[in-house]
Amino acid sequence: MNANEPREQGTGGWSQFGATPPAAGGFPRRDTIVMEQPPPPPPSTPVKARLNAGQKAVAGLALAAMAIGGGVVGAAVATAFQPEPQQVVSAPSPVLRSASNQLSTAEVAERVQPSVVMIQGQTGEGSGVVLSEDGLILTNNHVVVGASQGGGQMTVKFSDGKTAKATVVGTDPATDLAVIKAEDVSGLTKATLGDSDQLKVGDDVLAIGSPLGLDGSVSRGIVSALNRTLKLGGEQRQQLPPGFGGEQQQGQVEGTTIGDVIQTDAAINPGNSGGALVNAAGALVGINTAIASDAAGGGVGFAIPVNTAKQVAEQLIKTGKVSHAFLGVSVTDATGDVPGALIRQVTADSPAAKAGLQEGDLITKIGDTSVDSGDTVVGQVRGFKPGQQVKITYMRDGRSAEATVTLQEKK
Repeated sequence: MNANEPREQGTGGWSQFGATPPAAGGFPRRDTIVMEQPPPPPPSTPVKARLNAGQKAVAGLALAAMAIGGGVVGAAVATAFQPEPQQVVSAPSPVLRSASNQLSTAEVAERVQPSVVMIQGQTGEGSGVVLSEDGLILTNNHVVVGASQGGGQMTVKFSDGKTAKATVVGTDPATDLAVIKAEDVSGLTKATLGDSDQLKVGDDVLAIGSPLGLDGSVSRGIVSALNRTLKLGGEQRQQLPPGFGGEQQQGQVEGTTIGDVIQTDAAINPGNSGGALVNAAGALVGINTAIASDAAGGGVGFAIPVNTAKQVAEQLIKTGKVSHAFLGVSVTDATGDVPGALIRQVTADSPAAKAGLQEGDLITKIGDTSVDSGDTVVGQVRGFKPGQQVKITYMRDGRSAEATVTLQEKK
């Protein structure tokens, strides 16, 4: 396979879309418990105890541990012996936490919802994120393909209920991203762009979009994993978004492989595609794109990192197209004990050839990302820019080596 073209798709169960909306739920209450006042102890003859040095040290550590590790419990015990009973209070609402911000889920949602729109068309729908006050909107390529079928006209619905016609500025099937322009609008609330490179597994995130046509919907979760490689489209089990006609239709969305994808457990369903994944500060960190599931009702969600989306969007807005990096190798999955991507062919005079890579080399790492399949190589190369230097770690004749490759623009 060619590392710069979509890889042959398998039947591994990837699905961009789900079928059943998430069930309603809530956050559990955690109430403080008032301890009953114990009976007074019987009188006793006071005895002055003496502790040796070792006993004093143990007692001091125990008191320190109680003071540090049991602050909440200690407070409850102390107040239990007050003459007046303590009032039972409810736990505060959920809080999204980051290093610099502590906002409630409601505060983050309120801040972000005005910058997320619903995209409707003749035969499909999805979501989008406002990039400019005059109507530039970032979304998925497969949302635009679906919504623009049957006439090419799309309608954007904003959080205040107003609507506007929209046209395509540019699309990039290789990254499944697109930019559209809402007509005759001004003063829109544009999204605050974050830095997806700063995300960590376990960070709180919100997914905001229009699942199943329910505009302005919010779901809460965490970053489950980073640097995933995602295959989109071209699969026999591919489901189409709402409005495509309800039946499986192959070839409607071009297959592609995307690297460095964000995995999240925030509920993502049909219609969320193109919507926002935001961090605890309300900054955009990803564009919700797909789910993987073997069952109806949702599954594992994936989002394109905002750093990739920003780079693609800037090129689409400026020129209407995107330039992609070219490595110059065809790869396949390794079959031995060492995971990686086996080079089957090196294009003459390509960046790979100039860096000394050869047929039979086993690529084990690109930059800081470990390679476990040919898809990883494809996805990683698509995330780089032409002219960027990338370190590639490979094995040849049982020995590990490194090569620095200067990527070229794909012609």
